[in-house]
Amino acid sequence: MSKVSRDTLYDCVNTLLEKSNSRARKFVETVELQIALKNYDPQKDKRFSGTVKLKHIPRPKYQVCVLGDQQHCDEAKANDIPCMDAEALKKLNKNKKLVKKLAKKYDAFLASESLIKQIPRLLGPGLNKAGKFPTLLTHNDSMIAKVDEVKATIKFQMKKVA
Repeated sequence: MSKVSRDTLYDCVNTLLEKSNSRARKFVETVELQIALKNYDPQKDKRFSGTVKLKHIPRPKYQVCVLGDQQHCDEAKANDIPCMDAEALKKLNKNKKLVKKLAKKYDAFLASESLIKQIPRLLGPGLNKAGKFPTLLTHNDSMIAKVDEVKATIKFQMKKVA
């Protein structure tokens, strides 16, 4: 394997994008990027994962739900963003099937400061297992900006390829 220059990578990606625009598909194609790490032993070195915030929103259909107090729910309803308050979360009553259904329905969650500490108590480990634990939403933040930020953030992780 050899090192790929930045120019070559840009040319390949641009060619790929041009070809995808010329042939219209009725489904969304996923592009997977694999990077081989040299002199890195996944057995003894720490595995890593993280997030990257992009300049644009890669998935416009990304569903975000606000788990908030009354003020955040009112703001979410005004902006046509789905929301749930503490009472709605209590109705789920740690029912694993309902929590799993909730986690499947939305791609990400935002939660108010007052509610974020209660979420594990109200819902159990369901959202955490799905990898969708809510992002903090404060009253100082603009809700639209925060939703766009969550939509523009992608997660990455290192996996061992056999």
